[in-house]
Amino acid sequence: MDSKSTHILVIRLSAMGDVAMVVPIIRALVEQYPTVKITMVSRTFLKPLFDDIPNVHFYAADVKGTHKGLMGLYKLSKELKQLKFNAFADLHNVLRSKVLRFFLFGIKMAVIDKGRAEKKALTRIENKIFKPLKTSHERYADVFGKLGYPINLLNPIFPEKEKLSERITNLIGLDHKKWIGIAPFAQHQGKMYPLDLIEKVIDKLTVSNNYKVLLFGGGEKEIKALNDLENRYSDTITVAGKLNFKEELALISNLDGMLSMDSANGHLSAMQGVKTITIWGVTHPYAGFTPFNQPQEYQILPDLEKYPKLPCSIYGNKICEGYEDVMRSIDPQTVVDKIAEII
Repeated sequence: MDSKSTHILVIRLSAMGDVAMVVPIIRALVEQYPTVKITMVSRTFLKPLFDDIPNVHFYAADVKGTHKGLMGLYKLSKELKQLKFNAFADLHNVLRSKVLRFFLFGIKMAVIDKGRAEKKALTRIENKIFKPLKTSHERYADVFGKLGYPINLLNPIFPEKEKLSERITNLIGLDHKKWIGIAPFAQHQGKMYPLDLIEKVIDKLTVSNNYKVLLFGGGEKEIKALNDLENRYSDTITVAGKLNFKEELALISNLDGMLSMDSANGHLSAMQGVKTITIWGVTHPYAGFTPFNQPQEYQILPDLEKYPKLPCSIYGNKICEGYEDVMRSIDPQTVVDKIAEII
């Protein structure tokens, strides 16, 4: 395909973490093919993820309103046709995107291979095939390769740290300590390091007097728990609920490191080139969801000898019987030592 005339429509309508994983791929694509134009179709609130990438236009899909259901998707397809794109990259491959593909018939298309059979083999208890699978980032890149744009992910270029607004610096303050973000929550219980153990990590970090701890999360219940931690420990500040999404991204870009579960915040930091340490529970890096460009030694896993059935799940929504406390096999001191080693 002639890159001089290529306008690729890219669709990924899912959760924040999945869309954040698309960002370094799009960044690499426009870096390596600067004449290609991209229209990124996703949920409205995720627009800030793509704001600083050249040649990328964001198109908000209102899948819970205007673009809901079959007729809504038909309306969306008619709107998208007005953009005059000549290639379609489906990075989602679910019913909704399949319907859109049907409505956009006749356009050159490429679809993600999610490797569902391999993932099932990795997570089943009997005859488990325990081996590293292709990463989500590689799967995204493969889609563009099918369209004629192979992407090299080996030497990624990351954005500059964003200048912090007065509103952010008033909240955080300015000092010479290392800023460590901690995002203790995840969508499913099987991916969350217990809060009492996170508290021990925070205690050890703040006692060292080397770190300022910034707590990330969302939702009323989570914010209350984080505020409780903030009130009990010095050099600990809850960011959740105090900054908008764009401001949070700017702050994350200035962190010295992020400690995250297998969840969205790890992908938000990694896409900006921030060192990201991930704590894994019933999921596992082999499934392909390790934050972008983060080495194996940044991954903290439960005791696999004690819990040989891991991973139990791809997304953390299924827990093997008797594996409810797998994360308690990870000592808080192990986490603190890893932070001290890397950040």
